Amino acid sequence: MEVLITGGSGFFGRAMAKKLLGKVDVERVCIYSRGEYQQAMMKQETADPQGKLRFFIGDVRDQERLRRSMEGIDVVIHAAALKRIEVGFYNPTEMAKTNVTGTMNMIEAAHDAGVNKVVLLSSDKAFEPVSAYGQSKALAETMVLAANHSRGKNGPIFSAVRYGNVSGSTGSVIPKWRQMIAEGKTVVPVTDPECTRFWMTIDQATDLVWNTIKSMQGGELNIPKLPAYRLGDLAEAMGVEMDVLGLPDWEKRHEGMGTGNTSDVARRMSVDELREALRHV
Repeated sequence: MEVLITGGSGFFGRAMAKKLLGKVDVERVCIYSRGEYQQAMMKQETADPQGKLRFFIGDVRDQERLRRSMEGIDVVIHAAALKRIEVGFYNPTEMAKTNVTGTMNMIEAAHDAGVNKVVLLSSDKAFEPVSAYGQSKALAETMVLAANHSRGKNGPIFSAVRYGNVSGSTGSVIPKWRQMIAEGKTVVPVTDPECTRFWMTIDQATDLVWNTIKSMQGGELNIPKLPAYRLGDLAEAMGVEMDVLGLPDWEKRHEGMGTGNTSDVARRMSVDELREALRHV
């Protein structure tokens, strides 16, 4: 099996690549991203004794570059996206170019290159979206799942996974607060302490994608069952005080994976449970 990860030099891509490099049935792992520096760091940091890892500089906005990079590839994991909600609020057209047009390009390139399977990484923000990011991911899900209806006789099969922010991921609240604590600050900005969010580890995220690759028939939207936490409880678990800013228009108080699977009704993590979980992030 030869696998290409779009956006592969990001937080998820680095972890997924390490998992794939340890699989005996994976012969090659290709990283496709526009992050020149991130790719160089990833190459230095990733153990690859068998020489399976390859790197391609490219943007998902460039369909021809995507197609050429997918030649000989069996599985595409489409992780490339603009993800920051506030960026989408101020730059919705740029988010659409990457998350929507980029996904369209990926679908066409996968068809043209003869890829077998495609898995899209989506987000809980795609469920009943209120932000440009969530709206773009909802449309990306729709396009990827609908691509199964026009795949032809030998085209790729397409599936998607949907989950919340991975704990400790780049730009998320835990590393942000940890950096502030390291700088000697004891008060951190919080939009609303009553906000709830799903808790997912990077191992759970990569396992979900790998299991989807192995079992997919095409058309699945795989959603994990996850616990959730209250933002105020996370602050207490990390030993910081809160400067409450108020919830912006582009954020929800509670996130949802689907109908009946929302962070306000999911199993709630206690402060002690959060303290223990943070030890592994």
